[in-house]
Amino acid sequence: MKKIFRPRDLNLKVYVEDTDFQGFVYHANYIKFFERARSEFLQNNKISQKELRINNLAFVVKRIEIDFLFPGRLGDELIVESLIEKKSNARMIFKQDIVNRNDNKKLCSGMVEVCLIDIESKKPKRLPDDLLLILDEDKLNE
Repeated sequence: MKKIFRPRDLNLKVYVEDTDFQGFVYHANYIKFFERARSEFLQNNKISQKELRINNLAFVVKRIEIDFLFPGRLGDELIVESLIEKKSNARMIFKQDIVNRNDNKKLCSGMVEVCLIDIESKKPKRLPDDLLLILDEDKLNE
């Protein structure tokens, strides 16, 4: 049985800096929006990426898949929804969607595989115990 954890959604607004010359969200910015949601998840659960770096650890993206469905536009209010599946004690899969808050239309869907590594050796390391506890709690959804 695989367990899925659903963190808080991240709300964003599209600014000029997020768009291309047509006024659509520039494709690479969807990946940035996904990253912000993952970083907020860690921060909301008191997992400090700064502290991890001090201990020679860092989260890295191992793989990413993304489907662009509809363009986001200047001024849109967006919601980044995430689901997390723990694949091992060193690896997580984030399934993330970006939805337009006004019409609930899914704009972008992605899968991001994240690993924790030792910065010097580049070898996988065990996720912090606090994070493992969050991902293994009984309140997780199936």
